[in-house]
Amino acid sequence: MHRGAAPQVHPTAYVAPTATLVGDVRIGPHARVMYGAVLDAEGSRIEVGESTVVCENAVLRASAVTADQPVLLGDHVFVGPHATLLGCTVQRCCYLASSASVLQEARVGAGAVVAVAALVHARTVLPEEFFVPPHTLALGDPVRLLAPGDPDVPEAVGRLGFAGTAFGVDASWTDRLARHERIAEVRGQEFAAHRDDRPAAG
Repeated sequence: MHRGAAPQVHPTAYVAPTATLVGDVRIGPHARVMYGAVLDAEGSRIEVGESTVVCENAVLRASAVTADQPVLLGDHVFVGPHATLLGCTVQRCCYLASSASVLQEARVGAGAVVAVAALVHARTVLPEEFFVPPHTLALGDPVRLLAPGDPDVPEAVGRLGFAGTAFGVDASWTDRLARHERIAEVRGQEFAAHRDDRPAAG
């Protein structure tokens, strides 16, 4: 039980014994949540659609720090091992490969692919059936792809206002110490609610 909410798992779903569901997490019919996965709803919610698979050690975390940022997975989505999904929406039949990341308020269109170790940045919109290549940064709306080492990456990421979207922190992109200090404080305050967590009955 977290913030007064307990996970709901459909009878046909499977949640591995070492997976962790925290708060308002809803697991749909025939979904699979595998070993070591962590689904943490914080002050929002997580919805896992029908026949969706969340693989080993994936982390799905919702938030309500700056706005309601649920993690919403449509039907027949595949979330690979070690993937990270934060406050985002993934429509049906998407494939998110191993170590892929999708950040706050991003939207992944139906049938899209986020390949191995690719990153979909905050507020980015991927069109239906879009392909993000391995180790690539996708950002913006319309989406733009940047390869590792592209000299435009720091400026492009700085323009996103990520700290504001994710944490409500408005420190300058160039004032990293102040920004990171405030981010740690905000996230620490959010996570403090876990002190009152209790195992769900049954």
